[in-house]
This record gives sequence, C-alpha cells and structure tokens, in this order.
Amino acid sequence: MESLLNLLKNEVFLNDDTLITSKTDLKGKITYGNLDFIKYVVYSEKEFLGKPHSIVRHPFMPRAAFKLLWDTIEAKQEFFAFVCNLSKKRQTYWVFTNVTPSYDENGQVIGYYSVRRRASKAGIEAMIEIYKQLLLIEKEHGLDASVKFVLDYLEQNNTTWDKLIIDLQSQGKVGGYR
Repeated sequence: MESLLNLLKNEVFLNDDTLITSKTDLKGKITYGNLDFIKYVVYSEKEFLGKPHSIVRHPFMPRAAFKLLWDTIEAKQEFFAFVCNLSKKRQTYWVFTNVTPSYDENGQVIGYYSVRRRASKAGIEAMIEIYKQLLLIEKEHGLDASVKFVLDYLEQNNTTWDKLIIDLQSQGKVGGYR
C-alpha cells in the first residue's frame, strides 16, 4: 500500500469558486453529487450513487473526526470541519466542509447535505497537526481516547469545535491555500 506521505504529496487544489455539494441518505450513502463533486472525486455518477461517502475518505483522516460528525448531525445540528479527501485517481484534496441534516415536510431528517469549499491554508496547517495527534492516539489508545483528546483540547482552549473550525477558515480569507 502506498505511503500516507506519498498520498499527501499527490495533492490538487480547489479553485476559489469551487462549491462541491453532495447529499446522502441517513446511512451516509450518496444520493447526489454536483459537477464539482464529480470533478474532484473523479468518479462518475454511476460509480458513486448509492455508495458510502467514505469512498473519498483519505487514510489521513482520524476516525474521531467522523465520530464527531455523526454525533453532531444525528443530533440535528450542522457540522463544520476541514477534511482531507482522496479521489479515485489517488489525489488528495482538502476542503472546508459544512454538513447539515435535510428534512421532509414533517420535520423528519431524511438525509444530509454537504457543501465543501476551498480550505484556508491556516486551517489545513493547524488540522494536519491535530489529525496527526489523533491518528497516533487512535493507534495507541483507540477511538474513545481520540475523541476525549479533542473535547479536552476544546475545553482547555475555551472554545467549541465550530468556533475553532470557522476561525481557522476565516484566517485564510486573504490568500487561500495553494
């Protein structure tokens, strides 16, 4: 298997006007992807529809990030994150992600809607360091210890996950990551 470092070096960068959108069902299976989604994932609609969104999951992403995602969206709240994805061509691309529940006319959650934009350089640099720590913790102590690390970090820094992520994205408004 190719090394994690080699995968991170094989990187493509989103344009400033890129808006990757996708929808999933309640289990995370893709039900829609726009043209920017197709462009960056390099899968055809036929290849990705009905597949788990994890088909673009980069091995650099810690499981704790997805645990926090699912805990948040299943509580009917929106979630923000910096995510490192991997295309079908094994190219890495970072995104600033916002995931929200989708509701039917009766107010029941029927799926999830995700919008991804170009991630700030500051956000990527900060999250690389955090994700490295989380991966190490997960390897040595498991998922629960990794999630606890995140929650302790937020408490020690008197912030929330959303505030941390949005602040890191805002720092990159002048000159994004290239």
